[in-house]
Amino acid sequence: MDHPIRPATAADIDAIEAVTDAAYRPYVARIGIRPAPMDADHTTDIAAGRVFVTGDPVMGVLVLVPEPDHLVLESIAVHPDAHRQGMGKRLLAFADTHARALGLPEIRLYTNALMWENQEIYPRYGYEVTERRRDGQYDRVHYRKRIPEATHDER
Repeated sequence: MDHPIRPATAADIDAIEAVTDAAYRPYVARIGIRPAPMDADHTTDIAAGRVFVTGDPVMGVLVLVPEPDHLVLESIAVHPDAHRQGMGKRLLAFADTHARALGLPEIRLYTNALMWENQEIYPRYGYEVTERRRDGQYDRVHYRKRIPEATHDER
C-alpha cells in the first residue's frame, strides 16, 4: 500500500534515524567513512520543516533544503525491507512536486562516487551530472534536474 508522504514530526526522530542508518550503513565499508546523512542533525531538520517521511511504520525519509534558486535533495533513504516497492520513485517525484510548489527551477543533489547504484538511478529520473569534486573527506558526484513550471492543468 502506498502511504502518503508527509512532513516529519519530532515523534518520528527514532524511525528517521533507524531508516537512515539502515539505508546508508552498507556503504560504510565501501567508502571507508560514514555517509554524511548518518550524522545529520535530524532534529533540527525536522523543526525546520525539511524532513518528509512515508510508511507506517516509517520506511522512507527525504530531506529537502530550499535555497533561493534551487532545492537541495540532501538525503533520500529507503529502509532495505522496503526496497523494490516504488518508494524511492515516489520520494523523488515528491521532491519534484515540492520544488515546483516552491517555484524553484531545479533540484540539486550529490552522491558519493563509490555509491555507483545511485549513479545508475538518478539519470533515470532526469538528473544530469554537473561535476565531480572532493568535499572534505567525501568524493562526490553532483547532479541537477531542471523542474519545468507547472502547466495550467497541474495548477
